[in-house]
Amino acid sequence: MGLGRYRGLPGYMFALVLLAGCQTGSSGVAEREGYFSWVDEQGRVRYSRIPDAQREDITPSKPDAKSVAISGEATGSESYRPTSGSDRGAAAKLEENLEYTTENYPDGEELAKKGFIRPGQRQPYFTWRDADGIVRVSYYTPDMRTEEQKQADQAPVMLSDASVYLPVTVDDHTPVEGYDPDAFAILGIEETDSFFRVFAESCCQTLPARDFLQWQEGREFGVDFEEDTPRHRFSTGDSPYRLIALPSSTFVPGFVMRLRSYAHNGVLVPSLAFLDKDFQPVRIVTDLVMNYEPENWRRRGYLESWVPAFPGQGERWLVVFTRPEDLAGQTVTEAGDTPKAIPHVETGEIGITTFEE
Repeated sequence: MGLGRYRGLPGYMFALVLLAGCQTGSSGVAEREGYFSWVDEQGRVRYSRIPDAQREDITPSKPDAKSVAISGEATGSESYRPTSGSDRGAAAKLEENLEYTTENYPDGEELAKKGFIRPGQRQPYFTWRDADGIVRVSYYTPDMRTEEQKQADQAPVMLSDASVYLPVTVDDHTPVEGYDPDAFAILGIEETDSFFRVFAESCCQTLPARDFLQWQEGREFGVDFEEDTPRHRFSTGDSPYRLIALPSSTFVPGFVMRLRSYAHNGVLVPSLAFLDKDFQPVRIVTDLVMNYEPENWRRRGYLESWVPAFPGQGERWLVVFTRPEDLAGQTVTEAGDTPKAIPHVETGEIGITTFEE
């Protein structure tokens, strides 16, 4: 009876050994030569075969993605994500183009928006566990702004101070007894609508409508003032000008525009004239108070101002020009321990964009 009790023991032990062998064989994919394991965006462990041509590029010092993810210690700078074939190709292309030219030089503003992550570089990510205990992977773009820049983006836009001229509607009333039409001139007081009336007499029905710039939504567009830029004799004096079509009032009844005048051998100080569909002036803006931002390693210095526009109130065109009194001035900024004077010029580049909250 005792012998019958243990008669099936050898067969049972053989089954256990066979089952263990099957399990060992199926779980050794990651240990085989020419394979690596990694965690995808859903937290699942994947195994990928390394082509023979790329095995020499794999170094033992790189952390295994499976162990990093499960340990919960991965951060954006420590995480490892296998690079795809397109990423490796872009990285190799960058290594070949060691010398930057005007064609392959990266745009500083666009590079800053991407967290200074160049093509071919791995996107930073971190791993975390959800409520069900599944490991997840989340990618992110580093925010390279300073604390002052972050606070400035959260603050409401402050419109720039300026001299604004509007047409004045005069009521047709009988003057009071003793009214002297020359009283303002005798007292040295300028009538509020005199500048507007004089400006409207010389602008802007004769401007050619064929040579204009179309407003571009969603990005900053450049308005260049060069030697061959069209000129017009305004009431303020002869000046180059650029005519810009404002957005349609059907879609944008009103908005705030940001103007940046970039410094290069001087800086252009703009004045603005808003016209209706018949090229009649509706509003004139001069003496803009513009803040100067000094240059840094990725962009030029610029004067900046914020000006509202009202297509819903009949403003259809924008004329950008400059005045002789603006050309006679200069912008003084601190450059280290000594002040630096930037002259005002007729040529330059102005960047305009629509402010979006």
